[in-house]
Amino acid sequence: MAPTKDMKIGILTAGGDCPGINAAIRGVGKTAITEYGMKVIGISSGFRGLIEKEYALFDESQLSGILTLGGTILGTSRDKPFKNSTNAENNSPKIIRNNYKEMGLDALVVIGGNGSMKTAQKLYEEGLNVIGLPKTIDNDVWGTDVTFGFDSAVLIATEAIDRLHTTANSHKRTMVIELMGHHAGWISLFSGIAGGGDVILIPEIPYNIDVVTGYLNKRYQNKKPYSIVVVAEGIEKPRGVRAGTYIAQAIQEKTGHETRETILGYIQRGGTPSPMDRILATRFGAHAVELIAEGKFGVMVNLVGDQVTSIPLREVSNKTKLVPPGHTLIEKGRKLGINFGDKRS
Repeated sequence: MAPTKDMKIGILTAGGDCPGINAAIRGVGKTAITEYGMKVIGISSGFRGLIEKEYALFDESQLSGILTLGGTILGTSRDKPFKNSTNAENNSPKIIRNNYKEMGLDALVVIGGNGSMKTAQKLYEEGLNVIGLPKTIDNDVWGTDVTFGFDSAVLIATEAIDRLHTTANSHKRTMVIELMGHHAGWISLFSGIAGGGDVILIPEIPYNIDVVTGYLNKRYQNKKPYSIVVVAEGIEKPRGVRAGTYIAQAIQEKTGHETRETILGYIQRGGTPSPMDRILATRFGAHAVELIAEGKFGVMVNLVGDQVTSIPLREVSNKTKLVPPGHTLIEKGRKLGINFGDKRS
């Protein structure tokens, strides 16, 4: 193992915020400073901060008290430095490479989702020593069993579904709740099962609205006076229409039963991380520093079973982890009588 004292590592957070990012920053920073004697540089506003050289040296005291905070103390952005990189006017990759050297960085930890891991791989190809940490509430980063942020989002969404049960029952309504997930339905699947949803619609399973409304009509005929429909935002729908709004209107038109929609939105991404997300983010952060100390770069920290390990960034880039149609939760849900809007329902 090479000497680590006085090594300088940078940390940035890119893409959307989610619960657990500050726990990961703390995990990286405290491990680097207390265990290895490294210097830790916090880079502001994602890759933009690396381009504009907006950064500050962290000491251990600045990393205290952030474990439970939502969001990111570093700030974030969705800047994509390699977008249109073939355009001669886009000097971002060169600027980042030069600034990395001028800042004296020995390694860069990139905390982000799918797009950020793709950028991290490209930076590695540019010669930077990069480690990726996967975060997103959508749980759609390929190569890891779970991302931090997901557990908190499921907890928030499940609580919202729990609350809708009482209103739906009181008014004898069908309640539709739209949850985040453009391409992957992990949040809707997990919170739908946990919250006792009657219908769960996710992007990975094509649905037929007549199957859904037929199922809901049978519930009314069987003296079940209300229903909960959980919808991922990325399901098929007309352009320019919210998924929850579209499904709610279709249900009311086709069944004649009073239907209301709730769009949970950014509430799923905010606030205090769950204990599980704090633990996972801390483990990821600490492991990233161990990899740096061992000189292992171009990898993303991941969770396989209960083991925190790593996978080459090149294997993660350009992939999305979707819900398999035969996922055990879907199969168990079908046996419970949950409707997924398809022919098997």
